[in-house]
Amino acid sequence: MQKISPYLWFDNQAEEAVKQYVSTFEDARITSEQRYPEGSPGPVGEVMSVSFELAGQEFMALNGGPHHSFTQAISFFVRCEDQEEVDRLWTQLSDGGEEQPCGWLNDRFGVAWQIIPNRLGELLGDPDPGRAQRAMQAMLQMSKIDIKVLEDAADAA
Repeated sequence: MQKISPYLWFDNQAEEAVKQYVSTFEDARITSEQRYPEGSPGPVGEVMSVSFELAGQEFMALNGGPHHSFTQAISFFVRCEDQEEVDRLWTQLSDGGEEQPCGWLNDRFGVAWQIIPNRLGELLGDPDPGRAQRAMQAMLQMSKIDIKVLEDAADAA
């Protein structure tokens, strides 16, 4: 058990969100589920909270009602190995959500994600400042990150 875990407050979609996340990531599973008991603030028998893991990271989700909502002030940064992984995660997480600039998206539940290929960091950290700047300018024009476009921009002279 991790000492610190993200705890996500949903209105009433925690179970639906967790099922989507677990089906989106390859190394993912639901670890426990609690239901509202008699005398609690939620509907008796409905899901209160769900614990789950994504790529070894423990999360918790709560059906806490409409009192709080997500903002992009907190996002989940996902390091992707290649364009195929970027494309797959982007498609699944943005479905019903909203694409944002520079590899960011809000899923249909309002949770913010950054779907970022490792290659982006390599290009932005290129020892040649011209290559890094060209990659940065290309990235600033994108929503979903396209590795080939970044590399072509970096290589343009």
